[in-house]
This record gives sequence, structure tokens and C-alpha cells, in this order.
Amino acid sequence: MSKQTITQQQIEAALLASFQEGSVGIPLLLLKHYRALDVSEIEVMTLIHLISFLEKEKKEFPTTDEIQARMSASPDQVISSLQKLIHEQFIMIDEDMEASTGIRSERYNLTPLYRKLAKRVAEEQLAEAANARQPVIVDENARNIFTTFEREFARPLTPMELETITGWLDKDMYKEDLILTALKEAVFAGKVHFRYIDRILMEWNRNRVATVDQAKEYSQRFRQSR
Repeated sequence: MSKQTITQQQIEAALLASFQEGSVGIPLLLLKHYRALDVSEIEVMTLIHLISFLEKEKKEFPTTDEIQARMSASPDQVISSLQKLIHEQFIMIDEDMEASTGIRSERYNLTPLYRKLAKRVAEEQLAEAANARQPVIVDENARNIFTTFEREFARPLTPMELETITGWLDKDMYKEDLILTALKEAVFAGKVHFRYIDRILMEWNRNRVATVDQAKEYSQRFRQSR
């Protein structure tokens, strides 16, 4: 079965559907990303009030006075905010006409805002996924140990496995040659998996095994005792 890669367009479409169904809290996402979208505080509050009118109160076209009454901004600031949001395509105004009466009505459409948010969140998710797949490795020795593990496992290491090796080096302070010796022991035992290697390193650490020679001697004594 071929491995499928999800595209940014697919992520955006899924997010947009969630936004429109109301299963994702738009105000929270808006507060998190409005600076990146170049939206001011007054404009973001205008958007949040529009969302409240439309979704919670089912009022499709609140007046400028109704919006301004809930804000500390002046009427002119609210009008300017709405004009900018329309001009920069965060919101639209849709027009409808009743067929039987010919009466026209207007309503705010927030789909452009949802599309911009979906694109922003999708880009963020893809960037995080790319960083997880491609960890930044500066130390040449660390790069060599990763390559050795991948050769023994006969496959690329997962982000979690890369993090485990980094933890052995940086947090547990195991020496690189000792880690590679534990890897050889796991290969010799036919148990090439990280849990077994971690148990070997912990056992050596408890018994003050600090060098490759000490590790070989300890392993030989262990095999003889078995």
C-alpha cells in the first residue's frame, strides 16, 4: 500500500469545514493568529462581535451602532474597521432578494476570514511536522551515531527515536561509544529495539560501567552467569 501525504489544501479544507460547522472555536484561533494576519486589536474585536451576532444571536447584519455599543471604540473607528476588513477580504457582505416581495436584505459573510485562518493554521501544522521530521543536528558526532543506528535498524529513525538518542547524550550523559556498544549488544542478542538498548544502558549505569572495556567485561560476565 502506498503511503499517502496529506496536502496543505486538504488540511485547509478540513479546517474550513470544522470552522463552518462550529466545532472549532474561532475567537480563540483569531486571538492566537490575528497579529500574523495583520489585524489590529479593534479589528479583531469587531470580528469577534460579528461572530457572536451571527453564530450566537442569529443576527446576520448587525448595524454599526449595535456593534459599537459593545465596544469602547468610537463609531468612526468601528466604521473604519469594517471598511478595512471588507477591503482586505476578511469579510464580505452578501445581498439577497426575496422573490415574492422584491425586498433586498444583506448579511455578513465570514467565509473569507475562515479561509485565511485555515491557511494560517495549516501552514503552522505543516511547519511543525517538517521540523519533527528534520531535527536540527549540529554536533558531527551526534550525526554519526544517528547514521549508525539507522544502518543497524535498516531504516530511517523516527522523531521519537532521534529524541531518545539525544536524551541519552544530553540528559543521561552517556558517552557515544558506550551507546554504540549497547547497540552492538542488542544486535548480538537479536533484540534490536530501543527499549532493550535503554535497559542495557541503565543496567551499566547502575553498576558504574563507564567505558567500553568495562561494558564488554560486564557483558561477558553476564553471559557466563547465564
